Amino acid sequence: MFKGHPKGLIWAALSNMGERFGYYIMNAVLVLFLCSKFGLSDATAGLIFSVFYFMIYIMALPGGIIADKLQNFKGTIATGLIVMAVGYVMLSIPTTVTPESATAMLVLICAALLLITIGNGLFKGNLQAIVGQMYDNLEAEAAKKGPEALADAQSKRDPGFHIFYVFINIGGVFAPFVAPAIRSWWLGKFGMTYNSDLPAVCHQYLTGNIDATQMANLTQWMEASNTGFDPANMQAACEQYLEVFNTGIHYSFIASVAAMLLSLLIFLISKKIFPNPAKKEKKEVVDYTAEERQAMAKDIKQRMAGLYAVLGIVMFFWFSFHQNTQSLTIFTRNFVNSDQVAPEVWQFLNPFLVIFLTPVIMWLFNTPWGRKFSTPRKIAIGMGLAACAYIFLTIFSMVVGYPSGTAFMAQDATAIAAQKCGAWVLIVTYFFLTVAELFISPLGLSFVSKIAPKHLQGICQGLWLTATALGNLIIFLGVTMLNSFAKLWYTWAVFALICIIAMAIMFGMLKWLERITANQQ
Repeated sequence: MFKGHPKGLIWAALSNMGERFGYYIMNAVLVLFLCSKFGLSDATAGLIFSVFYFMIYIMALPGGIIADKLQNFKGTIATGLIVMAVGYVMLSIPTTVTPESATAMLVLICAALLLITIGNGLFKGNLQAIVGQMYDNLEAEAAKKGPEALADAQSKRDPGFHIFYVFINIGGVFAPFVAPAIRSWWLGKFGMTYNSDLPAVCHQYLTGNIDATQMANLTQWMEASNTGFDPANMQAACEQYLEVFNTGIHYSFIASVAAMLLSLLIFLISKKIFPNPAKKEKKEVVDYTAEERQAMAKDIKQRMAGLYAVLGIVMFFWFSFHQNTQSLTIFTRNFVNSDQVAPEVWQFLNPFLVIFLTPVIMWLFNTPWGRKFSTPRKIAIGMGLAACAYIFLTIFSMVVGYPSGTAFMAQDATAIAAQKCGAWVLIVTYFFLTVAELFISPLGLSFVSKIAPKHLQGICQGLWLTATALGNLIIFLGVTMLNSFAKLWYTWAVFALICIIAMAIMFGMLKWLERITANQQ
């Protein structure tokens, strides 16, 4: 699999895999944790998560600027891993939330998340820039051997970023199991079992915001989930269940700390074989004529215009795709039967499918038919595949007749249980979203590394992540729509329409983007 690729690729991929494993432990549970820990509404927790997710990616831009300015990509990456580890340490410390301390504790959690975003900004884009430089160097060496060797080296870049992307998702496959497993273990030590519906109604009871139907649900669920339940002291039972439930999640973040340290160790051991992205030549103005400088400026302008055009499209992909942490997570908690599997665990489907499907996609792209498809064309097709996921959800929700999330959970426990769907709905949805991701994300990284000016590689990778950040900033709208629209299918129809429009615009720009990409070969 690594034949013909730079020898540093495997080490960069392993270092990234460790960091992603720790990150996805937290990422899988964060929205639901904010709800269970502080009693926040889905919309409020979703908004906090959106800002955090925005910061995770937007910080890659200053991180790239710092690395480009200092020309110290390796030191910047190592610093980022250390800062992230500190943030996860803060998350792993159990705290008791009372009405008096709730604000302070929420600020503490947000401070930890801020540290994680800063560290991620120093790490993520700069490691991707190093991978891009590996292939720049590979192509430069091949060019000395002739056109045939150069063409072979150039053909390695897209598969190389697919391999890099697979290792990201190896960590993501196992991470969603960690927090639920530790939480269930901790609940078991106190004679309790997991119930995804119980934290919300516990908070409703403690705040006095509970109706007769929900009170009956609370009693039924508490009897089934707490062997020491005393019906005469419901307040104590709710407080204890929430305390134990959330402490188990806190402890799961210790695994994230360990993952950051392992990633740092791998990076430090192997950093000597990593290149540094090329420095800007200080003598360019002296060495080139006015006509040559004008031609180079025009070339850079075209490159950046093409980059911005693609970034504008993928922003809407990430808005739709990252609903796996927002509306799709709430949908899984409320509408999907989770008696056997916790809602967070189903997030393993996406990275699992990435690993399973990547060889198939790489083979497809390497066939004579697949080679005819340019990177921009593949991205456009990816938007259409993302639309298919939401078209499926739209039709399914329409046929079943699901109401809004709020209306669905206002029913009695028996009616809720009877209407929950099977996991096959998630499998179909994530299949389409994952294939779309494989057409867009790793190839987008490859596209950026192709057209980025040599002295702006860190910044351009930061711009790619900035587009992701802008999409993430509005992902909370998914939860808002899910709980507000009268019918559930309205929500999925909005995402389907967004993906279809983005695909149409991308196809409209295709010839122009293909010319720009071809000029960089």
